[in-house]
Amino acid sequence: MHGDIMQSRGRNAVPCTAKGCKWPKFWRYVYVPVVISRGYTHAQRNFIIRSLVTFHRHTCIRFVWKKWWHWSYLYFFSGSGCWSYLGRQRGKQLVSLKSNGCLYTSTVQHEVLHALGFHHEQVRSDRDTYVRILTQNIIPGRESNFEKVETNNLGTPYDFNSVMHYGKYAFSRNGQPTILAKSNPNLDFGRATYMSANDIARVNKLYRCCE
Repeated sequence: MHGDIMQSRGRNAVPCTAKGCKWPKFWRYVYVPVVISRGYTHAQRNFIIRSLVTFHRHTCIRFVWKKWWHWSYLYFFSGSGCWSYLGRQRGKQLVSLKSNGCLYTSTVQHEVLHALGFHHEQVRSDRDTYVRILTQNIIPGRESNFEKVETNNLGTPYDFNSVMHYGKYAFSRNGQPTILAKSNPNLDFGRATYMSANDIARVNKLYRCCE
């Protein structure tokens, strides 16, 4: 669904954060247990760890090594492509970061934001005010990647600089744009290398990090 979100059977995950798929908060922090596959090299494991720690700098999310008493946790492995489930699924929750294509800080942040409960920017409920989706340019069969979702936007503005935003040529069948900014059709976007201020603010608002 939407390119890199794995669908969970029996759950309409949107907006699942209002229905139990948020990670629990204990006092000041949200602890998210993780396991990183031994299939990665030492350097690759360290890169994933460094990318996870970027959340510690700006939010109340804290990634911790899974202990025997942790039932729900994220399992990072080198699967087929880059993808994640949306929100906490309970139990062992897969996050695929293919070792030869997904190990970029922005990609790790992107997939982790999915696991925390966040959608792609260009499918948010108010997107039609800001972008045009050019369906005639989308690869046949990929149209579902652009379906609008009833999201909780947490009072934050539409953000072309979000690490969750597709590029303007995403899933193009002919080299022409599939997404255009209404305010400026020449605007380029979808190239974020790090979470934006809005990405960080949304995590902090959803998980009430300042409370």
